[in-house]
Amino acid sequence: MFLSVCRHSFNEEAHLLTFLQKGPSSTSMGSPWKPFLLLSVISSLSDFARAVAARPISYAAVLRMKADSSSVLHSRSRPRQHHSGGLVTTDWPAFSGHPLSALSLLSSQEDYRSEESEEFGPVFIHEPDDVISPLDSDEKKVVMHCEARGNPPPTYSWYINGTEVDTEADYRYSLIDGNLIITNASEITDYGKYQCKAENSFGTVLGREALLQFAYLGAFSGKTRGGVSVREGQGVVLMCSPPPHSPEIIYSWVFNEFPSFVAEDSRRFISQDTGNLYISKVQPSDVGSYICLVKNTVTNARVLSPPTPLTLKTDGVMGEYEPKIEVHFPTSVLAAKGVTVRLECFALGNPVPTITWRKINGNIPKKARLRKSQAVLEMPNIQLEDSGTYECKAENPRGGTAFKGHLQVYTLPQWVRMINDTQMDSGEKLQWECKAMGRPRPTYHWLRNGLPLTSQGRVEIVNGELTIHKVQQTDSGMYQCVAGNKYGTIYNNAELKILAQATSQSSLLRKNKASLWAGPASASAPVFVHNPIRVIATLGKDVSLECKPRASPKPRVTWKSGDRRIQQSRRIMLLRNNTLRIVNSSRADEGTYVCRAENQLGSAEMTAILWVKEAMRVELSPSRVEVTVGESVVLSCKATHDTTLDVAFQWFFNQKPINFQQDGGHFEYIQTQSSTVDLMIRSILLKHAGKYGCRAQTSADTVFAEAELLVRGPPGPPGVVIVEEITDTTATLSWTRGLDNHSPISTYNLQARSPFSLGWQTVKTDPDPVTGDMESAMAVELNPWVEYEFRVVASNAIGTGDPSAPSRGVRTKEAVPSVAPANVSGGNGRRHELVISWEPVSEEFQNGEGFGYIVAFRANGTRGWKEKMVTSADSTTYKYRDETFPPLTPFEVKVGVYNNKGDGPFSKVVIIHSAEGEPRDAPSDVKAYSISSSEIRVTWKPPHPGPGRPRGYEVSYWKDMEQEESGKKQRTVKNETSMVLTGLEGNSLYLISVKGFNSIGQGPATAAVTANTRKAPPAQPPTNLMWIQEGNNVSLNWDPVKATDNESDVIGYMVLLKQEGRGHNQVTRTINPASPQTGGTQTTKIEKCGGEKRKERERSAPRSEWSPPPVFEQKATSAQCTACHRA
Repeated sequence: MFLSVCRHSFNEEAHLLTFLQKGPSSTSMGSPWKPFLLLSVISSLSDFARAVAARPISYAAVLRMKADSSSVLHSRSRPRQHHSGGLVTTDWPAFSGHPLSALSLLSSQEDYRSEESEEFGPVFIHEPDDVISPLDSDEKKVVMHCEARGNPPPTYSWYINGTEVDTEADYRYSLIDGNLIITNASEITDYGKYQCKAENSFGTVLGREALLQFAYLGAFSGKTRGGVSVREGQGVVLMCSPPPHSPEIIYSWVFNEFPSFVAEDSRRFISQDTGNLYISKVQPSDVGSYICLVKNTVTNARVLSPPTPLTLKTDGVMGEYEPKIEVHFPTSVLAAKGVTVRLECFALGNPVPTITWRKINGNIPKKARLRKSQAVLEMPNIQLEDSGTYECKAENPRGGTAFKGHLQVYTLPQWVRMINDTQMDSGEKLQWECKAMGRPRPTYHWLRNGLPLTSQGRVEIVNGELTIHKVQQTDSGMYQCVAGNKYGTIYNNAELKILAQATSQSSLLRKNKASLWAGPASASAPVFVHNPIRVIATLGKDVSLECKPRASPKPRVTWKSGDRRIQQSRRIMLLRNNTLRIVNSSRADEGTYVCRAENQLGSAEMTAILWVKEAMRVELSPSRVEVTVGESVVLSCKATHDTTLDVAFQWFFNQKPINFQQDGGHFEYIQTQSSTVDLMIRSILLKHAGKYGCRAQTSADTVFAEAELLVRGPPGPPGVVIVEEITDTTATLSWTRGLDNHSPISTYNLQARSPFSLGWQTVKTDPDPVTGDMESAMAVELNPWVEYEFRVVASNAIGTGDPSAPSRGVRTKEAVPSVAPANVSGGNGRRHELVISWEPVSEEFQNGEGFGYIVAFRANGTRGWKEKMVTSADSTTYKYRDETFPPLTPFEVKVGVYNNKGDGPFSKVVIIHSAEGEPRDAPSDVKAYSISSSEIRVTWKPPHPGPGRPRGYEVSYWKDMEQEESGKKQRTVKNETSMVLTGLEGNSLYLISVKGFNSIGQGPATAAVTANTRKAPPAQPPTNLMWIQEGNNVSLNWDPVKATDNESDVIGYMVLLKQEGRGHNQVTRTINPASPQTGGTQTTKIEKCGGEKRKERERSAPRSEWSPPPVFEQKATSAQCTACHRA
């Protein structure tokens, strides 16, 4: 006998025992049976009660419980599949006569469980979709959505290209519920396939893979495109060569100027596959400039290519020739079922070819349409039967040609058989089969809790069939059948629950020689898991009182209020699921309701207590408010409700809950009263505009109110800027309006940037100003032949907004130069040369290619100008030589400019002199005298003014008895008229001459003058220095110094006194000998005292006599002094 317990309750245990004691029929059941059954049940219940006494859980009362085929929660959509065996009652005397027969047990096994309390694995209710995010969006935030339900609630993780996303390590990733938020998203790091994983304690499931792409449109290369030259009547292909982009782009072509677009007809075709422009037969009217315009299908961004000139050759007209197909669809075309297929076919030829289509071995579908003069075959909603070989044919009177390609339609996998949630007993065999259709045929693999499942041991997998023999508790979990082909993958999920093994009593039954059960089954008296229940309803609303007993067989249910049985009416209804529904509830409906459930095994009652409360009202004020960026505002949410109920509030922004921790800098939750809350929004930004919601919730009802916040701010950036027309000094720009952010745009500001500007500069416009209702204006006073980028900035009463994205770079057209060179000057150079110099003109003002200078000059007072061309734009000087030029001849000079467009202006005329001659006269009144043993000072007077004036002087000097050539030379820095010659030998005679020089050369030298350097000072220091201290006086004595023949005489001494404690402070006295020695120049040197042993020299004036040793007397301030002297 198999026993399991429905609820650990002694009342229900007693009820079960009563039934077993009485038996199905007391007269038909023999005496050996009754004690056995009673003892077995009591033993089993007692043991089980002791085992689970601490766990208030639900369990079934008799035999085995059959799985409920309904969903566990109302939110679960997938069906459950149950698996049970039949009930056989062989060898049970007269049991079939009881109302609880084997047939009734088998046919009425139903488990009425509480759906709210059952636990189950995760079930996806929202899986991520493929996302294309604009790469240049201001927010740069991507949200991958994922939501699943489960009990307990599931947790989430994400995978990108098979690698788990680490939200802790990378701040750019964050999880809100199951949604993955990517900030600062970039194509390099975030492009790829994303997969959501949801898991709880019952298992793990993987969601579908979603592709994240980024939409962008690059710029064309600014390189000038070469022209295309063909004969009249010849065909031509103009290449677009689009910039990098994602995803698809739309092609069009501009002829000569925007917005004059190329019209497609039988002669001209624009391929949306290649972007190229095809002209089957060129006519003179086709001559002009062609610009390819591409537009991103996601961002609507547009860019223009550099122009491609188309010209006609003059060497004749192209004759007729047969068609040549230049554009055709691939030989093999793959298309998904349901999409629109476009097949292109276009040919060059003269005369213009005619295009026709046909399907080989079939008819072209009736839904097909021919577009663009039959160059495109378009088939919407393609189906499998549309597959086949298609042919396009091009013909003209000169011949014909054809192209064939095969269209193959594929389909994504679709389920035709799915697996469902299943509950089984341990030891049984599980067989699941999933089946999908698709082209190509899908392949299958299985996952258990998100991990691959393979054939091994008890597990067998054959394509879409999964078999698990003798299932065990460890087999419980979430299973997924995955079907896929190369075009897509689909997932089918189901949960497998394995029930505990039922307790077998077959050995005891054999003792009675009666086999009670040939298979597992379940039966139980009614039991209520939740009892009583309390329901709070809102006045005037409908209310449902659920009655969900667990019982088998199915019980009969009745409702009563008080002692009165409830009868159905228009307002009170008993639904098929035993729920009591009351329509338009009122205060009179309050009270206690009793649901009674009864079957053959017993009965049970459940009490429902109903309260009816006033409906809550919520007022959110102000309901609409306008603020300016930077301001603050308070929204107040007041709930009017039944005071016996507690109310909880929650704030929302654009239907998403506000995270006050994350956004605390701008949002603050303020609880003013128990029924009133405020939302303060401070330092408001444009992104805070939107709908704000307040949700008030009680146990009776939930009310939501919304308010709108409009934020006035500077305008948003204007849309793409297009340069429609360009001249040498103007550019016509157009743009699309950006957001005015609730304050009308008053003006637009046009800005330009060039290689020569410091960032963006405002340009003058026509008209001026550019008012807010305009979307086109002309930038004026531009410089010719300069490459510019343009952008537009909008302003309103609040301020100036962000600029638009820059336009593509465009170069203004060439023009004659308008700026002349500055600072024209000259002079210097060699004899008979005229040197002219100037500041070069910046490239910004050269106005075109082939830029150079025109140097014009003439002798002052003459008529005719001589002009010379300087072809280098970087040149700064020009030299003209004429042997007939006298020195310093005055010339009138001007410098002009030119380029390929013509000659520009000349500078103002200036007077410049030709090169001067070398100095003609020598300096005068040259004098030289010795100032030391190694120095001679030389002075002179400059020559008389005249042509060839000196720019400096050169002094030559040499010793007597030497040649002038072996001497030395020194030059003055400027026009100085004196110089000190240094580094000479003492007591020597020197010869000295002076001459002037300038840029041309040197003038004549003066006659040599002489000067004798002095003798050197004495080399011997004073000796025998002695000092005597008497009180505060110190007397010094020393031996005199006698000069040698080649030394100057001693004329005096110097004494240095250093007082102790005064650092380097010195007191100096000069003492002259009383009777100086006659003759010569005398110099003395003494050595410092105090241990420094450093010698110092001092020169003195010459004396004629020698004196005896002098004595110096000085008051001392310390016991030690340093006495030194110099002479």
